[in-house]
Amino acid sequence: MNVSVLRPILCALVTTACSVFFYGSPHAQEVASREQALAGLTSDSVGQRHRAIQWFALSGTSADADLLMESLADEDEQLRADAEGAVWMMWSRSGDTEVDSLLQGGIRDMNQGRMAQAVEIFTRVIERKPDFAEGWNKRATAYYLMNDLDQSLKDCDEVIKRNPRHFGALSGYGLIYIKRGELERALEYFERALAIDPNLHGVEESIEMIRYKMRKEGKEET
Repeated sequence: MNVSVLRPILCALVTTACSVFFYGSPHAQEVASREQALAGLTSDSVGQRHRAIQWFALSGTSADADLLMESLADEDEQLRADAEGAVWMMWSRSGDTEVDSLLQGGIRDMNQGRMAQAVEIFTRVIERKPDFAEGWNKRATAYYLMNDLDQSLKDCDEVIKRNPRHFGALSGYGLIYIKRGELERALEYFERALAIDPNLHGVEESIEMIRYKMRKEGKEET
């Protein structure tokens, strides 16, 4: 899941929409190779860093997403947003075009409220590519939206086994534990998500609300 508290679910779900910001970018200049993109990630030039992120967004694999984690804390606000979108795009690539097409079909069903159909499709994705973390993540999201919290938690566990830095799934844990009234556990997972991606403003707001509620209930020192 991805949730900067529920708008996030939508950006994470519609991974195709997350690519749009790259094409009208003033930094949309082609990087010729992976080597140039890797070098560009640590360039002093904001423009070169943007172009490097664009290359990974368009050509990077799921395994490449870890290379952009430091960019989530870049000094440039737009670059941070682009890096987050690029990470989601790479996470959604299984390496198998048919599986990727299935995933997108499940996302469309989920966005249109056909949750049972979405779960069925994501299950097919998982069966075909069990090591593909995003299949589990999308099914976790669908189960959450169906209020099947136990199954959503199980699928979040599978995501984190395969991708320990998946800030979307970590945020998802937080949402589930809020629904269960387990605020301390929700806080723990939200803080873990925010430590990886400091741009999750909805998560940041949720942390503050949880802390406020816990202080009122005498569960946290002021």
